[in-house]
Formats: sequence, C-alpha cells, structure tokens
Amino acid sequence: MDAEVVSLPPDDGSVAGPEWADDGPGETHHHSRAAHHTAGEQHTADDHHTPDENEARDKDDETRDKGESPDQTRDARELAARFEEEKPGRVLAGPVGVLFTGVTVAVGLLTLWQVFFPLAQGSKYYLIFFLAGVLPVVFLAYPSGVRLRRAKADADDADDRRGPTPVDWLLALAALVVCLYPVLPVTIGAGGGGYDAFLDRQGLLDPLDVAFGTGLLLLLLEACRRTTGWILPAVCVLFLGYGYYGGLLPQSWPVAHAGLDFGQLVDAFYNSDSGFYGTPLDVAASYIVLFTIYGAVLDLSGAGRFFVELSAAAFRRSRTAAGRTAVASGFLLGTVSGSGAATTVSIGAVTWPILRRAGYPAERAGGMLAAAGVGAILSPPTLGAAAFIIAEYLGVSYLQVLGWATVPTILYYLGILLSVEIDARRSGVRPVVIDTGSAWRLLARFGYHFLSLLVIIVVLALGASAMRAVVIATVIAAALSFLDRRHRLTPARLVAALRDGVRGVLAVSAVCAAAGIITATTTKTGLGPQAAALLIDGAQAVSSEPAVVLALTAVLAAVALSLLGLAVPVTASFVIGWVIIGPALLNLGVEAPAAAMFVFYFAVLSEVSPPTALAAVAAAAVTGGRLVPTMWQTLRYALPAYLIPLAFVITPTGLGLLGIGGPGRIVTAGLVSALGVAVLAVAAGGWLPGVGPAGVPERIVGAIAGLVLLWLEPLPMAIGAALAALAVAGVYVRRGAAGHPGRPAVEESVDLGEEREWDGSTRG
Repeated sequence: MDAEVVSLPPDDGSVAGPEWADDGPGETHHHSRAAHHTAGEQHTADDHHTPDENEARDKDDETRDKGESPDQTRDARELAARFEEEKPGRVLAGPVGVLFTGVTVAVGLLTLWQVFFPLAQGSKYYLIFFLAGVLPVVFLAYPSGVRLRRAKADADDADDRRGPTPVDWLLALAALVVCLYPVLPVTIGAGGGGYDAFLDRQGLLDPLDVAFGTGLLLLLLEACRRTTGWILPAVCVLFLGYGYYGGLLPQSWPVAHAGLDFGQLVDAFYNSDSGFYGTPLDVAASYIVLFTIYGAVLDLSGAGRFFVELSAAAFRRSRTAAGRTAVASGFLLGTVSGSGAATTVSIGAVTWPILRRAGYPAERAGGMLAAAGVGAILSPPTLGAAAFIIAEYLGVSYLQVLGWATVPTILYYLGILLSVEIDARRSGVRPVVIDTGSAWRLLARFGYHFLSLLVIIVVLALGASAMRAVVIATVIAAALSFLDRRHRLTPARLVAALRDGVRGVLAVSAVCAAAGIITATTTKTGLGPQAAALLIDGAQAVSSEPAVVLALTAVLAAVALSLLGLAVPVTASFVIGWVIIGPALLNLGVEAPAAAMFVFYFAVLSEVSPPTALAAVAAAAVTGGRLVPTMWQTLRYALPAYLIPLAFVITPTGLGLLGIGGPGRIVTAGLVSALGVAVLAVAAGGWLPGVGPAGVPERIVGAIAGLVLLWLEPLPMAIGAALAALAVAGVYVRRGAAGHPGRPAVEESVDLGEEREWDGSTRG
C-alpha cells in the first residue's frame, strides 16, 4: 500500500498578541465549559451530519491538514489556556493592559536583578516585594466569576472580557497595602515601623499586625479561588480550622494537639519562614518565574516549532511516523515547557491531522497526545514547579534533581513508544510520509535551539545556581533568535517575553503563598508525624513483615496522592503530600530522594488520572474524541509512570532508577525496569512486535511478569523474567497455531471503551 504524503502546517513566525494571549473566562480544569463542548458535543454532532455535511466537513479537515488555516497557532494557544491548571485570565487592553505590562515587566526585572545583586535584607525581604508585585495584578488579570444573577454563558464571557471592575481595583489596592505593610517605615501605634521592627515582633504580634495578616490570608484565598477554583481554598480553610479547633479534639486521638489561638496562627503565616513567605513562594519567585521567562523567550524564538519539525523529519518515512512524531514532539517540547496541558495542545495542533490521516481514532490519538504531553512535567531540564521545591526541601542542587528524573523519564517515554509501535501493528494504521526536510538539514539550520538547553546543564555542572544557569541560557536564546529573521527578539518581543513569563507565574505564586497555610499549620501542630503514624499503622494492621508494610504504605500513599491531585494543582498537591505522606515513607527507611520523587510523580499524574485528567481533557478538545475513552487511553499509555515510582521506593535497588548507587545498581535497575515496561506494554496492547497477537492468557502472564520485575530484588526479578519468557513463548505458540502472524480482523475487546471506527481502508 502506498503511503500518503502529509504536510505540516506552515510557520509564519506569528506571536501571541495581548488581545488573545490571556483569552477569556473559563472554569477550573474540573468543570471546563470548553471541554464539555469541544470534546463531547462535537462528537455527538458529527454523528448526526448528513452525507453532504460530512463531505463538507471532511473538506474542511483536509484544508486544515494542509496547513491552510492562518489561525491554527492562535487557536492552539487559546485552547491551551483553557486547560491549564489555572483559569484563563481576562483580556487586558488599553491603559489597563499597559499598566499590567509595566508591572509584570518590573517584577521580571526585579527577579533578574535579585539573581546577581541580592537584596541585602535577605530573601524574605525580596519575597515581600515580589508578592506585592504579583498579587495585586492577579485581581486585575483574573475575573471573580461571581455574579448575582445567572446569565447565559456568552453574556458571562463578554462580562469577563470587559476588564477589571471597581471591586477588582479595590482588592488589588488592598493586596498592595497588606503585602507592603511589613516593610513600610511608618509607625502606626505599636505596629509598623519597618522590616526590622516587624521581625522583632515575631511571636508577639500587635493587633494591627494580626489585622493585616488576616487581610493577606483572605486575599490569598480569594486569589487562589480566582485562579484555580474553590477546592484549594477549601483545603487551606480546613487546615486553618484544624489549627484553631484541633485543641478541642479528644487528646487521646493521634491528630489532637494543644490548640492554637488565631493570633498564633496569623503569626505563623505572616511572620515566620514556613508561612506565606516560606519555601514554596521562594521557589516561585526565585526559580519558576525565571524558567517561565526562559520558556517564553524560547517560544518566541521559534524553538517549539523546530522541535516538532525535527520530530517529524526524524521519522518521516517510518511505518509509524505519525505516532513517533507525536511522542518525540512531546518529549522535546517538554524539555522547555513544564506544562502538561500546554504541551498536549501544542503537539496536538500539528500532529493530530497526521494521526487522523494515518487512521488513528480520535480517542486513541488523544490518549497518545495527552500521555506524551504530561511527560513535559517529568522531562529534564525544565521539570514541573514542584521539582524546584524538592531541591529546596532536600537542600540539594537542581542538577541532582534532574539526575534523579532522567532514567524514569526515559522509561516513561519508552513505554509510550512501545505502545505506539504495538498499536500500529495490531490495528493496522496506514503508513504516511510527512512532507518535511531532512532531519540533518534542520539540525544544521536550527540546531542552535538546543544550545541554551545544554548551557543550563553545563552551567549547573560547573557549580552555578539554577537561577544563574537559566538567566545565562535565556540571554543566549535571545541572542540566537537573530539567526532566524521570522523570530528575532526585538525589544517589543523581549518585553512580551517578560510579560508572558511573569504572567505565567501569577497563579503559581498565589498557590505557593497559600501553601504556607498548610505547611505552617502542619509545623505548628505536628500533624505530619501524626498522619505518617496513622498511615503506617494501617499497613501494619495487615502484616508485620517490614517489606510488606513498606509496600502497602507505598500503595496507600500512591492512592492518597492520586486522589489529592484530582482536587488541587500539582504544586499544592506536592506540598501537601510531602508534609503529610513524606514522613511516613521516611520513617520506614526510604531515602529522602526516593520519597520526594515518589510524591512528585504521583502529584504530576493527576493530569492523566480519571475522572479529571486535565491533559486528556485538552487532548479530547483537540481531536474531538469522546472524553471518557480518551482518559482511559491516556491511562493505558501512561501506565509505566504509575509503576516506576513504586519501584524506586519499595527496594534499595530501585534507587538505581534515580541514578543513586554504583554503576552496577543503576544498570541493573534500568535494564530490568525497561524489560518490565516492555512486558507491560505488550500486555496492555495485546501484540508482540515482530511476532503477532497475544491472547488473554499471555497478556495476564505478561502483566504479572511486568509487575514482579519492578520489585527489584534477585528472586522477584528471576521469577518475572521467567514469566515474561513464558508469555513470549505463548505468543509464538499462538502464531504457529494460526499459521501466520497477521493482524486481527477486528479490534479486540480490551480497548477500554474506545469506539470502533475502523473500516477496511484503515487496515490496509
């Protein structure tokens, strides 16, 4: 069968303009209007088109496939904004837009200044000014979403686009005052008096201090509600209530404490190093904002487009070119993105037309795109925001965290690639040839985009801080942009990069500051060790064997973290998980790096975990597939990500997956885990590449083998290898009985709810 030639959409070098970069109102990722409309209603509508309408729609699809839509890049970015962890902001134009740009650029410049010329008063002093810069503009950039009367959705959208209301301006002014109060050199009764006087009152706050601290508490809760929805503020209020009323609990209860009055709580939040100005906000103001600025510079310089084109060129003539391109694009974009939903939409906008031409159903393609996109949060050198918090909590360099993430990332994408290869052979997708230049020519012309990424690694290896490394990489990326006249970073584009970089950290900053409520309450009440003891006691109620207790605790922790991640953003999920679940793992002898990365991975996996699965919702919106089947397909592709963290927690050999231990441990852990991932991919996909279909018995044996192999001890590894060999032998026997490998005439019944859309043409 001749392969069809497919072209990539053209790149005109356009840049997101302010008129749509912060597009419109939306819901939280748990209740997105756009998701339900795009991913659900569109599919239903298609089922009722007349033949003529379907023909017209197919022509429109072909037009988009050929790259003739000038708004494709714009549409992709608008769609990405709808499915980020935070709600999309409102459009800010005119004088308000100028003010917003001025404030965000000023914050960006302050952040850059702090890297090379730190403020003499210390990091907390800097954090006060940083929060005073970002918190007020949150109220300008994000609508309240609260209305006295229910109106139509279109009217709601139009209202949100009008700009800040008088209430928004009042809240912004109040935020500025309460944030700057600790440093104002004005004495007000027994309060005020400047930064040093404020610190001197730690533990003995004046009533005026308590009043301003309470104001900041309420404003942070409102900022979190506007940017992420109601759930995180509710969690913060729950911790606040526990701190205040916990003393009323029966003292025989493990979680009871002596009790704290409101002034003590506000003091812990407002005037301690574990509250609003604690490690999470420090990370947001010192690392995350710099990496978002770097990502904005790379995006404006054309790096994202280059990574997609390079992926397409590398696999343009392979049988599975469409799937490989999607996965490779997700990995390369993930090195600079750090956002699962945004990466999913970015690669989907370009590769979904190719996947559709190859014969992939919308749900399966959506699952592939979502799984590849979520890998962005797991991929060095720009991991998700929680990775920087790991470095701060453990007191290690960011380079070490990158080293810990390298092997698990390889295993994650190995699992996705194997699933792609299996799907292509099992389902008989059509081969396509992607019409693009050679990979070597692209590398020769645009390979300089990799240079700034390498600079980050090299500068970190030389002992510099992550902040200096990313600033140097940003300068280099900006300078190299002049090698491509379509993407030169002119002064206007540099301003846009600073604006977009700081804009990207607004919601994260509000979340990180509010996380201080959780960390300070946990520290003051001793909740962490108490919750850890309860978790361990639950495991010990089943067995007294230490290995079994550790395994059960890890499984319970994984379930708890997955449920927590469904409700709150990744960063908050990690912070809560670390202070509540982290101590349980540490008490059982798990090394701190393994415990931290375990919590990190399961916090990230909320983006692919049903029933919310933010990345899957975004992918379904791109492909038009049904939402629930897309989620299940995403879960199948991302399966290794759920199992690998268990491997490096439950056995000492598993530390080799984090690059910890001698070369022997690292190689053994990596190879055995790769075999386990491969066997699990075969079991999930029902096909052994090069041989043929696997029956239900072989798949069950293979699944058991994969799970046993991930228990990285000599006896389980031997048993797992034997079971894997037995499963492979069973596939060979089945092939011999059939007389030829062949492809199944119909799709098997294990597609996790996928609608069968195959016809004779798709099997070729």
